[in-house]
Amino acid sequence: MDWSAWILLFEGALTTLWISGTAIVLGVTAGLLIALLRRARIPLLDPLLACYISLARATPLVTLVLFLFLSLPALGIQLNKQVAAILALTLNTAAFNAEIWRSALNNFSRNQHEAALAVGMTDAVFFRRIMLPQLVTVSLPALVNEMSSLIKSSPAIAVIGLVDLTRVTNRIASVTYEPLPPILGAGLIYVLMIALLVKAQHIAERRAHHLAM
Repeated sequence: MDWSAWILLFEGALTTLWISGTAIVLGVTAGLLIALLRRARIPLLDPLLACYISLARATPLVTLVLFLFLSLPALGIQLNKQVAAILALTLNTAAFNAEIWRSALNNFSRNQHEAALAVGMTDAVFFRRIMLPQLVTVSLPALVNEMSSLIKSSPAIAVIGLVDLTRVTNRIASVTYEPLPPILGAGLIYVLMIALLVKAQHIAERRAHHLAM
């Protein structure tokens, strides 16, 4: 495989990274918000959120991508490929992240909140300085695992014509009639992306441990 093929693979990898990365940031944030709303047990909202989580987790990602890109225009909602892909990935991963955050919230001691209120700390300050750091520390391994799964599932966006890493791999293989080199190259790039993500997790965990000591 020549250098031009590697350039194409890296260009496809950049598409995978920025779309997946955007969805990860939005999905983690949305998942936390959903978990907090479910913890509040708002009568009409809670069952709707529970239904969304169940549907999003059960729906194949490729089906969600196709629905957003092909079906919404019939309702007068036109999304370009990038927005449809990011929205589909976000809706998918937010449902899984919401359950991760919900588990961490359920295990969080309410005594800390009562103690913070007793010393005059506001709810906002308590959440930002005490509660959120602990939730992140507890949830980080599961969140990173979900991020890795999202990156590995991201080839589903190629179904609507986005030229991601997997689609580039197929193009190179169809031109050169040598599928093994681009497949191995794409596999190596995917492994590097996941390895960097896991490395970032380990760094964050070490920093959190030092801050706690």
